[in-house]
Amino acid sequence: MKRKVEIVVISDIHLGTYGCHAKEVLQYLNSVKPGKLILNGDIFDMWQFRKRYFPKSHLQVIKKIISLAAKGTMVYYLSGNHDEKLRRFSDTKMGNIYILDKLVLEIDGKKAWFFHGDVFDASIQHAKWLAKLGGWGYDLLILLNRFINYVLVRFGKEKYSLSKRIKNSVKSAVSFISKFEETASDLAIHNKFDYVVCGHIHQPVIKEVLNAYGSCTYLNSGDWVENLTALEYNHMEWKLYVHGSKRSHLTPQHDDDHEENEIQELLSAFDHLPGLPT
Repeated sequence: MKRKVEIVVISDIHLGTYGCHAKEVLQYLNSVKPGKLILNGDIFDMWQFRKRYFPKSHLQVIKKIISLAAKGTMVYYLSGNHDEKLRRFSDTKMGNIYILDKLVLEIDGKKAWFFHGDVFDASIQHAKWLAKLGGWGYDLLILLNRFINYVLVRFGKEKYSLSKRIKNSVKSAVSFISKFEETASDLAIHNKFDYVVCGHIHQPVIKEVLNAYGSCTYLNSGDWVENLTALEYNHMEWKLYVHGSKRSHLTPQHDDDHEENEIQELLSAFDHLPGLPT
């Protein structure tokens, strides 16, 4: 039985990279029936895209999102830094799918501001080549981490996250995350938003922020590379979904020839859309 959810927010899936957990994304999307689905940036990874690596599971995620839109879900795709090429199509509408840079919604009488968050990242704005190089290194780190976890599991040990360990031990990374959250919250309070919802830094959280001028709720949807998280809004309350937790209810994915044909048709349709970046 699918769970009805008023709003689902996911970000930083990074389709097209080795670190992406596309099967888990698909399991999650198959388990919910959202009224609104907000894709808060870096759904595709156009920086590290390889034609030789785009598995079936990655295609199935795209198909599922389009299927949700076809069945009535309002899908808002907010571009991030890794899929920034889509920004040339900002304010485009295709059925129930909207491509935007940012989104403002009124939710039960409160104002919510959604955007990816890379606008705060000076390394991307002023040294994009360095940020892209870091992205390649991150992808290699994830591959190494998967091998290490495979060995650990074989010996009955718990999995270990190298990237989280590095982030938590490097003072500059901790400082950047803190500054990111503070800046987003301060701007939201200044502009009288009740909620500010970001992605980008792969740090899932829901927390109340208070400064001298007011307060707001800062939320980050995390990612589907390390944390496998999403934000859900239901009955006037935000919750953080963590894939694999006890409350996760997953619908098995189907794998048959009919689905394979649908995926091929989907790819053909994308090939014939005018003006899409190549």
